[in-house]
Amino acid sequence: MTVRRMTQDDLELVLDWARAEGWNPGIDDAAAFFAADPLGFFLKEVGGRPAAAVSVVNHDEAFAFLGLYICHLTFRGQGFGFEVWQAGLAHAGARCVGLDGVPAQQSNYARSGFSHHGRTIRYEGRVADSPVAGAAVPINPEDVIQADMRTTGVRRQRFSAAWFAGTKTRRTLGLRSTGSMANFATFRLCADGIKIGPLYAESAAQAETLLASVSTEFGGGPLYIDVPDTSPALIKFLSDRGFEPVFETARMYSAKPPAATPPEFHGVATLELG
Repeated sequence: MTVRRMTQDDLELVLDWARAEGWNPGIDDAAAFFAADPLGFFLKEVGGRPAAAVSVVNHDEAFAFLGLYICHLTFRGQGFGFEVWQAGLAHAGARCVGLDGVPAQQSNYARSGFSHHGRTIRYEGRVADSPVAGAAVPINPEDVIQADMRTTGVRRQRFSAAWFAGTKTRRTLGLRSTGSMANFATFRLCADGIKIGPLYAESAAQAETLLASVSTEFGGGPLYIDVPDTSPALIKFLSDRGFEPVFETARMYSAKPPAATPPEFHGVATLELG
């Protein structure tokens, strides 16, 4: 067998491939990704050299998410990507599988039985200095895991516990003044700028407060947020503040997607794990 499960060190290598492709993952993504499902990361070797990779993370009994589908430049066009694809989908079993597909691959995904359920658009911009900067506060992961489950329709307990726990380069902040922890966002440093995801806010004012808080955590720099087209309010909010679309994927599913109940303003956590 030349397709095997990754170690966390392997995953760090594949994330380096993703950086080289311009996908710009977070600096500390590997540990949280791996915690979500340590058996869900697959690597194809050719002559003992890493050649192709995919992740299919089983979030719960009904849903998995596919990402990091990538082949090293040296080994492209030789069918190695399809081998890890098959191994990853076998790991998902009968679960519905979601993915965010780049335009060049969407027809291939459709041939594999995935159907289109909207777009996800990455916006880039900056936020101006604001008197509400610092109004958001660090949260206890347990306070927001249930809100994340309601919003996504997925019980991604393992991923959420690791993602929201934070590191030196990743922080999750929430607004306690709203009477609940339903309004919160995760900020993470990347090689290029800061990514925001997920972002859940019930109003423009709460979204504004969350975005303004990034400067107290990581200072300035470009901000990136992946927004599904099911959140026209957040798209307008960002556009009105000078954010520009820089990247687009299609959200696709292999079966009926989870029943999600997102707030009016919502951005996804990560294109790799959903």
